[in-house]
Amino acid sequence: MKKILAAVLVLTLALALCAFAVAEEAVSYADYAAAELDTEVTIEASVQAHQSWWDGKVTIYAADEDGAYFLYEVPCSEEDAEKLVPGTKFKATGFKSEWSGEVELADISAFEILEGEGYIAEPVDVTELLGKDELAEKMNQLVAFKGMTVEPSTIEGDETEYAFLYNWDGSGEDGNDLYFNVSKDGATYNFTVESYLCGPGTDVYEAVKALNVGDVVDLEGFLYWYNGANPHITAVAAAE
Repeated sequence: MKKILAAVLVLTLALALCAFAVAEEAVSYADYAAAELDTEVTIEASVQAHQSWWDGKVTIYAADEDGAYFLYEVPCSEEDAEKLVPGTKFKATGFKSEWSGEVELADISAFEILEGEGYIAEPVDVTELLGKDELAEKMNQLVAFKGMTVEPSTIEGDETEYAFLYNWDGSGEDGNDLYFNVSKDGATYNFTVESYLCGPGTDVYEAVKALNVGDVVDLEGFLYWYNGANPHITAVAAAE
């Protein structure tokens, strides 16, 4: 009798484990975009870039053929984080959330690296959407801005005009985020080089440090949102 009960218990546990191991079916990007905030969703996408691994977590910029995602603080070992090169496919389950306008996948409860060839996005030129509501529809995508003029940035109590600031208010130092202003058609926008994504020594970090007010540049980056468009810039070049 004990053997029979033990066998039943083992079978029950095995079935429970199998049920737990079955991954949720991933939704399309359209369904993700339509989902209400604070809804748990599962997505399949490909890594485009990620911020530095820290404290057992990594923040990922991802995309599929139809849209893009920002995954905030995915639980991940440092060893697995090194596998997250551009094009790596994955499946993740978390809650669709919003923070200061940025729509992201947060509170990640499951994350799995998948086999197979992934998707690498090409930058989408959104220059003509600057200042328009339609720009938000490109949130988190890899985007391009053409022919942007570097405008002065200032620090409170300092009359100097800077081409960029360390931190948003100039309170930082080399190694912190870079903030700089650029304009198009008479309107000025504030862009960021996120140091956890592109830190000191990277081409874009050093290129922004070398900018001068009045330079005209072409830019690429991920369309992050913070109380409005706040792109995380990944490439800077003299305007063509």
